[in-house]
Amino acid sequence: MVIKTIAGVLLLAVLVANSVPGRASQAPTEVVNGIPHQSLFGIAFDEAKGVAVGAAGQILSTRDAGKSWTTEATPNRLGLLGVAVRGERRIAVGQMGQILLKEGEGSWQIIDGGTQERLMAVSLNAAGEAVIVGSFGLILTSRDGGRTWVKGNPDWSQYFAADAAELGDDFKPHFYAVTVSDERVITVVGELGLILRSYDGGCSWTVLHRGDQAGGTGRASLFAMDLRGDGKGYVVGQGGLVLTTADGGTSWTKLDIGTEAHLLGVATSPGGDVVVTAMREVLTSRDGGTHWQKQDALDIKTGWYNAAARQQGTGAVFAVGHSGRIIRFAE
Repeated sequence: MVIKTIAGVLLLAVLVANSVPGRASQAPTEVVNGIPHQSLFGIAFDEAKGVAVGAAGQILSTRDAGKSWTTEATPNRLGLLGVAVRGERRIAVGQMGQILLKEGEGSWQIIDGGTQERLMAVSLNAAGEAVIVGSFGLILTSRDGGRTWVKGNPDWSQYFAADAAELGDDFKPHFYAVTVSDERVITVVGELGLILRSYDGGCSWTVLHRGDQAGGTGRASLFAMDLRGDGKGYVVGQGGLVLTTADGGTSWTKLDIGTEAHLLGVATSPGGDVVVTAMREVLTSRDGGTHWQKQDALDIKTGWYNAAARQQGTGAVFAVGHSGRIIRFAE
């Protein structure tokens, strides 16, 4: 009887070991708690420096890897939706074509980008090349660190001519996320499961993925992206859609993470940690996306978290959302 009991315990241990990741769950901790009418929509880090932006032009910054955050003066009260940080340069974008630039210890300055469209996201590389994406197919590029901007979007009719009867003759997809590498490779994601790439700084574009084509993943929009330098990456979007790549974005595979929620943010680490934010859900993986767990700490089940970013030094992931809140997932 004792032998059978021991054997049963060993079998249970093997089953448990094979069904869950080896490391503990990434339960978040609260870093900043604002007030109910506040909302934060974007966050970005470069080493210890980070910036979070949100409604009514709110800007928070950190210089100690996210341990403490300080409110910064803003030149207007328009909502800010995205932000990028690189070295001593920071760019924030948002409603009504708003572009804000801060260099060094200077103040935030309003930059004229030549548009009134809603700007959703911005990315900045080490050379000072920056890209903004927004509504109705808008892509803006800068080669001087965000001081001046030009339109970089192509003639969208060439991409959707065959679908004009259904989408309309003047269809222009909304874009929600962008990244520009130090090698000047630009990747943008948005409506119709679109993933586009430019290898020449925005002069020409290639479709890497389109969800509504034969064999695609459907018309779900893609809202967020994290592409790492080691080639691993994720994009997330409507209805629980997650796509992953292991070759820097050339090819993409659909990944089932066990939810149909609208996924709003994603951040990853080379160690295999992945954090996906959503409306009333946050999902985490500690093994590169093989196993997933829904988090229920803090107010996750009743609130929303819109964007996530990894702090490179500690490996921690920070997420921002409702009530001006910032939460932290330790690596």
